[in-house]
Formats: sequence, structure tokens, C-alpha cells
Amino acid sequence: MATIAVLGTLDTKGAEHAFIAHEIRKHGHETLMIDVGTGAPATVAHQITREEVAAAGEIDLNAVLARQDRGESVAAMAKAAPVLLQQLVKEGGIQGVVSLGGGGGTAIATAAMRALPVGFPKLMISTLASGNTEHYVGTKDIVMMPSIVDVSGLNRISRTIFTRGAGAICGMVESKVDATEDKPIIVASMFGNTTQCVEEARIILEQAGYEVLVFHSTGSGGRCMESLIESGLVVGVLDITATEWADELVGGVLSAGPHRHEATGKAKLPAIVVPGCLDMVNFGEPETVPSKFAGRTFYHHNPQVTLMRTNQEECAKLGRILAEKINAYTAPVTVLLPLKAISVISAPGQSFHDPAADEALFKGIKDHLRSDIPVIEQDAEINDPAFAKACAEALLHSLEGQAPS
Repeated sequence: MATIAVLGTLDTKGAEHAFIAHEIRKHGHETLMIDVGTGAPATVAHQITREEVAAAGEIDLNAVLARQDRGESVAAMAKAAPVLLQQLVKEGGIQGVVSLGGGGGTAIATAAMRALPVGFPKLMISTLASGNTEHYVGTKDIVMMPSIVDVSGLNRISRTIFTRGAGAICGMVESKVDATEDKPIIVASMFGNTTQCVEEARIILEQAGYEVLVFHSTGSGGRCMESLIESGLVVGVLDITATEWADELVGGVLSAGPHRHEATGKAKLPAIVVPGCLDMVNFGEPETVPSKFAGRTFYHHNPQVTLMRTNQEECAKLGRILAEKINAYTAPVTVLLPLKAISVISAPGQSFHDPAADEALFKGIKDHLRSDIPVIEQDAEINDPAFAKACAEALLHSLEGQAPS
């Protein structure tokens, strides 16, 4: 039997949360009702009051409510609720969490869920569970379930959705995860254009006794990888694919934000870094490419993805940015440069082949990199098995505390 937190604004959505709690108990589990409402008093019985939630976050709730600013009140609860849930998880008080909400409730509950570890059961039934949910989910495994109708009263639709939601969260907590895997973890960044390189390197690392987790460099993938590095579960970083920086600099759609490549330095982890796929900026359908880029070199990867070749000026800037991020690393780090191609389509004879732009990228890295950081240049394409082997071996040397050859 597990205890599942039912967290929500029990002033406006008390009956709805009480209903899902009842359905959870029908499955044989306990519930812990937590009020994060900021309006009228809660309308249903609960175990943790809004005042207790606020106190966990060291927030004077009465002072906040006295200002009668709903936005400030929601923000205060969104700050306090994560602290409370983290405490409950640490103490073993809950084994899952579920919430129902509209805008305010979703903001509060998902902020709390994002503070919890990957793998901890989290379910958000929301009016906002469609379209772009990135700012609610972040880099965590929050399940967003559309409420279909507003979370406002119980009717034939909402009862069905909430009942299914209760079954979903119960199924999550009842599922046993095999935790016998105890190999040290290496994380790797990959894109379609660097797949062969990462796969070849992964095999070598796994044969050496490591478990390799691969993240797709699509913005959210890079942020997820950074988040896992920060968690303390990782021992090494195989950062083959830096493409998200091209989107961040130029304005593509797959940026991981300005803090990509920072977690490794803060965590003091051995790493290798390759400027993989910095030859491309990602856009959607051709008509979505901003008009200011007319005349540039494009590659239509598929009907939904249009790639734009980075030019010399952009590549020089990208090299400097990457070098400056790596300069903050204190654990052993090696930069590897595949001189013939940084992606499949920048190889000789391919659409993005531009030796001058690649040279600007490599020069930008070398000119701004700390002099004590090794740089290995190979006259190879990024997906050459020999280059992949060099990447894997450089990381293994660093993990063993040796200087890469």
C-alpha cells in the first residue's frame, strides 16, 4: 500500500480532488490531501494546510494574501509547494503525487512535481495539457493528462477522466522498477547526424563497464541531460553534439538555453566535447524560416524540419561560446575536432560542406580554449568509427584519471 499526495487548490477545486482521492483509496492506497489554495477556505477535509505549505517555504502567507494579488499568491505557493513535497519524499511520506487544475493550480502543482526525482510518479490532470507544455514539465517525467472539460464540478466527462487518472497514478506507484543495475552512468548527446559516432562510442564504453544514457539534442534533450548531470547520478559526459548552441545563437527552434554545457563543469565530471552539428540551425516547415535568412543554404531534412547552414561569422562565435563554457571545467576534459565533417551533411560532396565555416569554428574553439585543455584533431568525419573510438578512449582515460593520448 502506498501513500499518494493529492495536491491542489482545495478552495475552488475541493470536490474534484476529494473525488480522485476517493477513487485512489478504492485501489487500496492511502491519500494525503494537501491544500495549496490562496482564496476562500478549503471546502474539503485535508491533512496539510496551506499555512503549513507556506511555512515549509518560509513564506508569510498572511502577508502575501493581505496584498490581494492573485499572481503573487500563486507564485508564493509555487515556491513553497516544491519544498514541502521534497521533504515528504525524503522522509518516505509519499510514493506518488497527483493534482487537478486550471492555470493557477497547474502552475503550483507542476512546480512542486519538477522538484521531485526522475522516476517518482507524478500526474497532472489539467486544462492546459495540450499544445506546448514545456514550461510545466521542464526536464522531469511529469505525465500531463488533458481534463477535456474544465476542472469545475463533477459530471459524466470529469468523473470519467478523474477515475482514469486515479487508475493511472495507482498503476505508477504499483509498478516495481528493477533497481539492480549498478553500473556507473555516462550521458551522451546525439542528433540524427551524429548517431553513428555516438553508437560506436557507446559500444566501447559499455564494454568497459559503463551504462550509457543517450539524449537527443533537441533543446529539451539537452536540458534533460544537464538536469541528470546535476542530479549526481552521472560519472562522465560524452558530449558529441553541440547543435543546440547554433539554435540559441542564431534563433532556431531547438535551443537548450544559455546554460547548456554548464552542468558538467559544476559537477566536476570528466568529459569529452565535440562541436557536432554546429553546422546547422533547426527550423520547422520551410515557410516558418524567418525572411531575414533568405538566400542562405538550406537542407530539407523532412517535411517538418528545415536545416540552415551556419556561416563563417556564426561559426566563429559558436567556437568562442563553446570554448568559454569548457573553460569552466575543472575535471579532466578533452576537445575532439573531426576536421573533415562535423555532421553527415557537412562532409565533402554534401549540402553543408563548407571548409571555411568549419575552420572558423575550429579556430574559435582553439583561440579561446584554456591552454591546458587537450585538443585532439583528427582528419576524419564525425561518424568515422576511428573518430568515435578516439572519443570513447579519451573519456575512458579521463575517467581513469589519466591524460588522453
